[in-house]
Amino acid sequence: MAIQHPSFGTLADDRIIIFDTTLRDGEQSPGFSMNLEEKLRMAEALAELGVDVMEAGFPIASPGDFESVRAIAERFAKDGPVICGLARTAPADILRAAEAVRPAARRRIHTFVSTSPLHMRVKLRMEPEEVLELVTSSVTLARQHTDDVEWSAEDGSRTEPDFLCRCVEAAIKAGATTINIPDTVGYALPEDMARIFAMIRERVPGADQVVLSAHNHNDLGLAVANTLAAIRAGVRQVEATINGIGERAGNASLEEVVMALRTRRDALPYRTNIHTPNILRTSKLLATITGFDVQPNKAIVGRNAFAHESGIHQDGVLKDKSTYEIMTPESVGWSTSSLVMGKHSGRAAFRDKLKALGYEGIGDNQLNDAFRRFKELADRKKIVYDEDIVALVDDEVIRQHDRVKLAALTVATGLGTRPTATLALEVDGRRAEGVATGDGAVDATFNAIRQAFPHEATLKLFSVQSVTEGTDAQARVTVRLEENGKMVDGQGADSDTIVASARAYIHALNKLLVKRLRTEPPTALRA
Repeated sequence: MAIQHPSFGTLADDRIIIFDTTLRDGEQSPGFSMNLEEKLRMAEALAELGVDVMEAGFPIASPGDFESVRAIAERFAKDGPVICGLARTAPADILRAAEAVRPAARRRIHTFVSTSPLHMRVKLRMEPEEVLELVTSSVTLARQHTDDVEWSAEDGSRTEPDFLCRCVEAAIKAGATTINIPDTVGYALPEDMARIFAMIRERVPGADQVVLSAHNHNDLGLAVANTLAAIRAGVRQVEATINGIGERAGNASLEEVVMALRTRRDALPYRTNIHTPNILRTSKLLATITGFDVQPNKAIVGRNAFAHESGIHQDGVLKDKSTYEIMTPESVGWSTSSLVMGKHSGRAAFRDKLKALGYEGIGDNQLNDAFRRFKELADRKKIVYDEDIVALVDDEVIRQHDRVKLAALTVATGLGTRPTATLALEVDGRRAEGVATGDGAVDATFNAIRQAFPHEATLKLFSVQSVTEGTDAQARVTVRLEENGKMVDGQGADSDTIVASARAYIHALNKLLVKRLRTEPPTALRA
């Protein structure tokens, strides 16, 4: 029987709704916080990717979270994906979420409550009947503000079957149009998820008239497998994140779920609206914004995902790529072409190349800054690759609204000489200078930054990778800082490793400034 949904109309039996929670669950990962401009940039990329629902944040969590959800809703006031705000059962949560998503052309309130015996006893300190009342009251209130309401049973995979069915029935009767059963702690096996959703479809009145949804965490490395098992059991919405980011070990990886459905249509005859050639670009954008690169062997988007070193494998791929590749690199956005541009290339050619790489809507000031860095890079490199362009443009454009910016840097070092760094920062539009020595050029640079912009953060990680090959390759540096228990990662790219290091450190500082403004939501959950 076809499902009628307020945001999607009549849903075909083979249609899978992609619910992206990169900006909410993903951003809750330690060190992954984003500022408003970064969230807007990521939201636009997710819309271009083709996600159906975008969980933009948790509006009650802080003024910053509310403003970001509101800004994203305003960005999609005429069309675009469904914009969703998360809320607990408290009326204040639901009303705040309703206010935040109101400007969106299509909007959703997503409310949740814990239903497992452990969570109810320890976290909520409530009896089952009290929780059941909260399910009804929260969904009823949410429906007064939007026709599209999702209800989630937190820790649903560890909830007693009978009580889970009662909660789902109550949510449907109160007006929920999507029912989500999360594997909140990544405990379930694929057969568990299949059993849970089969049970709901069989036992709960009205379950055939709502969209069932799965939200799986990856603590045992089974999030994608559990998601695919849920789809086979009747789920028509999957909740996932780019690069699989999220609490603890993360969420189901959006790109892995989507490409599994696309590649194995023989076993999983379902379709999504995802424009798969945008996958890699979206993944790299997230890595640049958050400062977290994906591991090289990550499925779909890792740099080794389509690499072949074994002689046997290389021979097979040269004869027929399908011998060792079950999907084409181009289908997810990989390209092997080098950029035939250099120091003599003009602004128009550079703009065309950016468009070809998927950068739309870059303003004139941003284009000028990126073009300036491109010319500087072209003067230093023999060959400029697409990856070089992506690295420098992301590094330049993403940093446009940072409060602290690198204005100048000079480092003197050599054998038998104590390295000295002299730099200038632009802090909220004002110039600040620092001069310092160190055990090496990077240490001296970081000490100079600390002098120009005093802070108490400590360095926890310093990592260098090359963007492309060769001695003239751009370096991509990752820096991890910790301040008062808050961890952030920053990234920077440049053909000069010391400059890239300074950019990464300053990026991390800017993320710390965002973290300082974030507050934890109140713990009270009662209505």
